Amino acid sequence: MKKKVIIIGIVVLIVGGIAYKLAANKKVIEANSKMANTNIIIPVNIITAGLSKPENNLVKTGTLIPFKDADITAVSAGKLTSVNFELGDYVTEGAILATVDNAGLRLSLEAAELSRNKAEKDFKRYKALLAGEATTEMNFQDAKLNFENAQNQIEQIQKQISDNRIKAPVSGQIVSKLKEAGEFVSPGTVLGHIVDVNRLKVDVMVGEHDVYSLKNGTPVKVTTDIYPGVTFDGKVIFISQSGDAVHNYQVEVALQNRKDHPLRAGSFAYVDFNRKSQEDLLLVPKSALIHSLDKPMVYVVENGKAKAVNITVGQTYGNDIAVISGLQPGQQVITSGLVNISDGTAVKPVKD
Repeated sequence: MKKKVIIIGIVVLIVGGIAYKLAANKKVIEANSKMANTNIIIPVNIITAGLSKPENNLVKTGTLIPFKDADITAVSAGKLTSVNFELGDYVTEGAILATVDNAGLRLSLEAAELSRNKAEKDFKRYKALLAGEATTEMNFQDAKLNFENAQNQIEQIQKQISDNRIKAPVSGQIVSKLKEAGEFVSPGTVLGHIVDVNRLKVDVMVGEHDVYSLKNGTPVKVTTDIYPGVTFDGKVIFISQSGDAVHNYQVEVALQNRKDHPLRAGSFAYVDFNRKSQEDLLLVPKSALIHSLDKPMVYVVENGKAKAVNITVGQTYGNDIAVISGLQPGQQVITSGLVNISDGTAVKPVKD
């Protein structure tokens, strides 16, 4: 029995020793692996970001917006007795889209008309009496004033009744409906929204080197990714006299929508000003982009490591793309080897 206990004890010691050795070896392997990974430096191709003039025409990217849009707004307070529009309806300017309850106003109008009729009779009577010198000038003027006040009151009530007929402020399509018949509205309450897309506008920002060559009425060409190869004729209708912090100026371009290739507000558009650009742009190769054009990023080299940077991009120029913000001239941008690196990876730059 004693011999068996001794054997079991020896076996336990041997197994424990093996387990301890294996655990120690695992820690050494993990440490060596971590050290090896830390010491790995990935060679990458880079370019130094700098400003240059593209060889292309002056082309700017913007967003299509309605030429006109407006809220459908209540002018007076009351309960809506009718709402005569639905989402997607096309309406013309001046069309009656909703009405506010007029019952109280119509009673007031009837009372005002009775007062006006009486005041008119008194005015005519005093006028005749004054002509026959049977009354005083003061009595006549009081009668005249009462008649004019009664007439003004009628006109005010008629205007209120007219205002209770809520009309379309512009022609276009109903894109928002916020109220239904039976609801109470106050002055300024918005019932819906109308956009006119028979004509569209594109807002773009143009640098100071190019904006001075533009004039109102300048013809331009507008294209979109929606209809490749299709060109829309446009013209410059507004050039801002005040630039932003980076010396860009707002330019507005108008174009006629087309039934064969209808455009919608909110889509991207490219405005070609039909002239060479004199503006210096910050260009990087498209191969340097991470992710898509919706959320573009690039890796730059900082302190020997890759750093992911969010950028905003503009127009494409061949194999290059313009960077609007997020990158500064002089930064080293990684152009290849992107699959082998991540944010914080040690890299060795090799210039293209």
